Amino acid sequence: MVELSGILGVSVVALGMVLTPGPNMIYLVSRSITQGRRAGIISLGGVALGFMMYLLAANLGLSVVFLAVPELYVAVKLAGAAYLAYLAWNALKPGGVSVFDPQDVPHDSPRKLFTMGLMTNLLNPKIAIMYLSLIPQFIDLDRGHVLLQGIILGSFQIVVSIAVNLTIVLAAGTIAVFLSRRPSWLKVQRYMMGTVLGALAITLAIDTSGPTVTN
Repeated sequence: MVELSGILGVSVVALGMVLTPGPNMIYLVSRSITQGRRAGIISLGGVALGFMMYLLAANLGLSVVFLAVPELYVAVKLAGAAYLAYLAWNALKPGGVSVFDPQDVPHDSPRKLFTMGLMTNLLNPKIAIMYLSLIPQFIDLDRGHVLLQGIILGSFQIVVSIAVNLTIVLAAGTIAVFLSRRPSWLKVQRYMMGTVLGALAITLAIDTSGPTVTN
């Protein structure tokens, strides 16, 4: 039903997007370092639920809603851009700290960790763009069962993203120790991440393209 080329295409796109610094990575790394791997894994559970909610919503016609109410699409896109800009400012501002720089912050409860992981993912514009614009390009209309194709392809995206994010959660502490011994590298990492996030925020804010129909 789904061609291997489509699965590989979605997997490659998913890998590229999950390795690009964004809200999910920042939240998972910060929680893993400040509160431990268990907290990072619980937060990842919320992120995973966000992926599934986007997958179902997109395949059940979220893009149709956005087409019917374009103002809603613009509002979601601008909210995502504002969130990225906020993260960029926190990284680039004077006295800012790297996501890999351990901080003394209050520990959140498992429920809050899960909820924040979920909300961080739902407000992540990269995920919305992927489900509304990128994954549909790999659906073959001639094969029929468009809804099932979309769910299968999206499932591969989720598997790739969760696997990479889990690796990041488990390795965050080790990376933090490595960078803490090299202060100049920690500063470079902070500026690079802030620059990437700022560029994404600007690109998203000035993008004039609209949503596409997924089914």
